[in-house]
Formats: sequence, structure tokens, C-alpha cells
Amino acid sequence: MLVNNAGITRNAPFLELTEEDWDEVIRVNLKGVFNCTQAAARYMVEQRRGRIISISSRAYLGAKQMANYAASKAGILGLTRSLSLELGPFGITVNAIAPGTIDTEPVRGMFKGFLDERVRSTPVGRIGSPEEIANAVVFLASSEASYITGEVLHVTGGFY
Repeated sequence: MLVNNAGITRNAPFLELTEEDWDEVIRVNLKGVFNCTQAAARYMVEQRRGRIISISSRAYLGAKQMANYAASKAGILGLTRSLSLELGPFGITVNAIAPGTIDTEPVRGMFKGFLDERVRSTPVGRIGSPEEIANAVVFLASSEASYITGEVLHVTGGFY
């Protein structure tokens, strides 16, 4: 099993976004998934089984001042769908999880009022926990998810 869970942000208004910040976010968030997945998939193909789970973000739908991050996370979804078609015949499932706002150190460091606004905007009235994302990973890695591939599991509390 492979879980791709690296991610960085370099938030800025699009017209102020530097090429360096664009490249760094794409390198870590998307190229990292490519590199790790390609290496793991070679082994999984030999074994004729495997699970690949990539952590994307609901930001793939678009997010203000996060064009580079949104593009990187949307790219993960395209890669996930494509690889599910290529690797499925080898018994490998490939899925993604798109978390909403999760209680992590980087999120707590966002601008003043961000968390309060997200809690108000989320239908369940709270932000998610890292354990809830881990539970989604455990499900997609389990035999109960053996017929699920090429999918995106949204763990957002209803926030879109």
C-alpha cells in the first residue's frame, strides 16, 4: 500500500504568485505523487495487488489565492483516474481523498478568523480531525473497498 500525503502551500493572489512558488508547490504536491506512485506501482504490478491512496484537497475545486495549490491537487485527481484504468487489471486500486478543513498546525496558522469562518460555512458545524482522514485511508485500504477505484472520497463535513 502507498499513501501519498505530502503537501505544501505558497498562497498568494494569482497576479503576485511567483514562478518559483508555483514550481515548488507543483513539485512537492504533484510530482512527488508521480515519483512515489511510479516506484510503488512497479512493485505492486509484480505482486498483482496493491492499494494507492493519494491525499488531494477539496481545494481542487478552486480556492482564492491558492491557484498553485488547487492546480496541484486537481492534478492528483486526474492522475488517480488515469492510473485506476492502467493499474486495475493488475489488482491495484487507485483512489484519492479530498479533505476539507482539517485541524492541523498549518490550518491553525492561517489568517485571523479563517477557522471561525470555516466552522460557520461547514454544514456539520466544525472542522475535521486528522483521525477522520486516517479512517478514510483505512477504509480505502481495506478489503471492503476492493471494488472501489478511480474515485475521490470527499471528507469535508459538507463544505464545498
